[in-house]
Amino acid sequence: MSSGKKRQPRTDAPTREPVPTGLAAPLNPGRIGAYLGLAVLGALVGLAGAFVQAAWFPAGLLLALVACGGLFYGGGLLIGTQIGALAPAAGWLISVIVLLGGRPEGDYVFGDELGLTLFMLGGMVVAVMCATMSRSPQQGADNGRPGK
Repeated sequence: MSSGKKRQPRTDAPTREPVPTGLAAPLNPGRIGAYLGLAVLGALVGLAGAFVQAAWFPAGLLLALVACGGLFYGGGLLIGTQIGALAPAAGWLISVIVLLGGRPEGDYVFGDELGLTLFMLGGMVVAVMCATMSRSPQQGADNGRPGK
């Protein structure tokens, strides 16, 4: 390459529009269906968790929170976005809040106030942790280390 010659830009390259990503991407009906399905699964896990944690307090609470974590993390891995983890968390939160409403007679689904508090706070903490977790590395991606 000679230093006295200036490089000219390439003029024969085809023009490409940037592909929109995130919220600017076009709607995908399959992804919307997956989000709705995850939200329904989240509602079912919230309903089951409410009964399990009230029935077997210490072990049931841990079982319910592990189920929440598995669903939230699995949704994030399945879809590959943070919304994949937030969709089941939203369904879980809605079902738990509906169960908190109680009945006119004064009774409600949750057994005691300690279990209710730990289930609500624990589930929200698990949802935030799963939604803010960094993405796992892509399979086959170069990790930059020689010999691997």
